[in-house]
Amino acid sequence: MPPRFAFTRRSFLAAGAVTALSWSAKSYARIIGANERIHVGFIGVGGMGTGHIHACKKLKEPDNLEFHGVADCYLTRANSAAGVLETKAFQDYRQVLDIPEIDYVTIATPEHTHSKLIIAAMDAGKAVYTEKPMTHTIPQAQAVAKKQKETGLALQVGVQAMSDDSYATAAKAIADGVIGKVVQAQIEYVRRYDKQGPWRVPELDANQPKPEDLDWDAWLGDGPKIPWNPHHYFEWRCYGAYSGGIATDLFIHRITRIMRACNLLYPRRVVGMGGIWQWNDGRDLPDNFEMICEYPRGMTVYVLGTMSNRVPVDHLIRGYRGTLYFTPEGWQAKDKDGMLLAEHKKTGGEDIVFHHHNLHNHLRDGEPLNCPIQLGMAGVVAVNMANESWRTGKMVAWDPVKECMVPADSIDLPHTPEENPSGLNLN
Repeated sequence: MPPRFAFTRRSFLAAGAVTALSWSAKSYARIIGANERIHVGFIGVGGMGTGHIHACKKLKEPDNLEFHGVADCYLTRANSAAGVLETKAFQDYRQVLDIPEIDYVTIATPEHTHSKLIIAAMDAGKAVYTEKPMTHTIPQAQAVAKKQKETGLALQVGVQAMSDDSYATAAKAIADGVIGKVVQAQIEYVRRYDKQGPWRVPELDANQPKPEDLDWDAWLGDGPKIPWNPHHYFEWRCYGAYSGGIATDLFIHRITRIMRACNLLYPRRVVGMGGIWQWNDGRDLPDNFEMICEYPRGMTVYVLGTMSNRVPVDHLIRGYRGTLYFTPEGWQAKDKDGMLLAEHKKTGGEDIVFHHHNLHNHLRDGEPLNCPIQLGMAGVVAVNMANESWRTGKMVAWDPVKECMVPADSIDLPHTPEENPSGLNLN
């Protein structure tokens, strides 16, 4: 029998349509009745995983949910989360995937394990809500896309800002020519950390023993096999084996907004710059970082990411006729003299509850996912290209034929906008 959530759907949209980010509800069949209960399992219940636990508990009655198991390689965490939900705890994620009633699982583990867990979940017939970034690497994202295409199962990527309608409405306004031809956008994710630096746990003891009920080998997954290291476990965002740091953990939240608003998929060229400038404490990822992406439609996107100073830059998109400014209330578009051209008061917001609710509506009636796989993949490509540029000291390009990143000087790139820019063809 086919899995309960397998769609009778069309194949992925053609590359040009995907570029337009046209995710119609018609692309997916309705799979759960309006009054039918949705059954949820949880994999990974650390910081963000706990957020998923409480978000789904809040939605239990209004969205008619039932919970069927929590897995974490640190059994103490699994037991705690299972107690909140009044369900079973497991140390092995496969025991959750073996529960036949489960319709979808949340995945909130370090990013280096996302792809393996997503694919395993889909092989088990489960839809997925995965934390951002969708995957750790571009090849992993491509493997997930292949599996999603094979199974037709829903995949919601946890860039929760996509449940704020500011970016979809901005996309329509830009497509309608409100600010003219778009040429540039800027956005940031800035913080000012105290003396311990980004993602460090204050006074963490390097000699702290491994918890007896933590499966260290399971946590490492397909990463390098190393002895127990509390810094790697509790501060994994500082290390490239498990994370892309500022780019994958923070920039993914920001650049996805611009990609949605400007209908962008894969960059043509990317530069990533920064370094370990303030906290040279054994981390191998930058503590201050910036990236510039050039897109085939003929525009650039700048993202600022200092962790040493919290003064931001405006979130905006520049066009020939005017500029669209994102605000806490939504957005305003103004011409060169400051005259208001258009504005939007947002609904929804950057909220994990809204993001889960959108997935529930998608599973019941085909409501378009706010952050589907196409957008998740586009984000993975951009931030990985930025990190690769930083590591190599070279500008990086996207090869649309080989579908991979390459040194920019190894490929001929046009210097004028492409009429029909396209990204990875998944058909």
